[in-house]
Amino acid sequence: MKIIIDAMGGDNAPAAILQGAANAVSELGVQILAVGDQKTIYACAAEHGISMEGIEVLHASESIEMCEEPAKAVRTKKDSSLVVGLRALAEGKGDAFVSAGSTGALHVGASLIVRTVKGVKRPALASIIPGGEKPYLLMDCGANVECRPQMLNAFGVMGSVYMQQVMQVQQPKVALVNNGAEESKGTPLYREAHQLMKANPSILFAGNIEPRDVPTGAADVVVCDGFTGNVILKLTEGLAKTLVGQLRPIFTRNLLSKLAFLAIKDGMKEFKQKMDADEYGGAPLLGTAKPVIKAHGSSNAKAVKNAIRQAKRCVEMDLSRIMQENLAALNTPESEA
Repeated sequence: MKIIIDAMGGDNAPAAILQGAANAVSELGVQILAVGDQKTIYACAAEHGISMEGIEVLHASESIEMCEEPAKAVRTKKDSSLVVGLRALAEGKGDAFVSAGSTGALHVGASLIVRTVKGVKRPALASIIPGGEKPYLLMDCGANVECRPQMLNAFGVMGSVYMQQVMQVQQPKVALVNNGAEESKGTPLYREAHQLMKANPSILFAGNIEPRDVPTGAADVVVCDGFTGNVILKLTEGLAKTLVGQLRPIFTRNLLSKLAFLAIKDGMKEFKQKMDADEYGGAPLLGTAKPVIKAHGSSNAKAVKNAIRQAKRCVEMDLSRIMQENLAALNTPESEA
């Protein structure tokens, strides 16, 4: 299996990307096609002592910056690592694509170059987030700020398929974010989406979920529009960092608190690992014709390796085909999803 990676995308590129790719080659048994400036890639590998065994390089002379307007960047930077990588995926030069670069550019590029499965007009960004009881899938996390009810219904199907096939969750519960549990709550968009999801035989719909219950992991798939999802995602990240930051001074205050920390050190280590987003690697762009994974912009080597692991799992499970079969059951015209 060959995974294509955007070697120039992300805050820590190309060093973290290449190190993560090298780790994936040795630990996961995959082949890597690294896309980016050839000279820069080989120089970085030599400088950091990164093995290039199992890593092939596909030259791309440009890169897309985070601050660039996505559609314009994809249209004008034809030789960027992101565009060249997506084109390579569409042409069958690899089985999946991973990038820590611009989310907007990846969304636009995947839609135009890789295309989507039948029944999906625009793919959705889904993110695995650590929860109190268990991790959950939040979608959309920012790809589609404005959604129609039919799109939210399709998100529920795609998220359910992903949790079953990739995360091995049997009968995942799907919930719709709202400001109350009652069916009558929310805007007309969410009330209509609720009725569509309630009547959808392809998912196990658990009804509305209030934001305060989202972090508990009470639902396996949490559905919302991209604006709401992005707010939930960033608020969750901020709260996690704040919580960890508040714990440190408590346990280092005096000798007694330091001794208390030693008593719960193993438990704290397990807690930290459980809440570590790097363990999941990235957010799949669900609905694309071939697997596309968006790694966090600040991804380190560990996160990159796990994003590649995610991509590998999607290919092994033939996720795109299964997703299309499930979406076909909705009888939803392509223009509606």
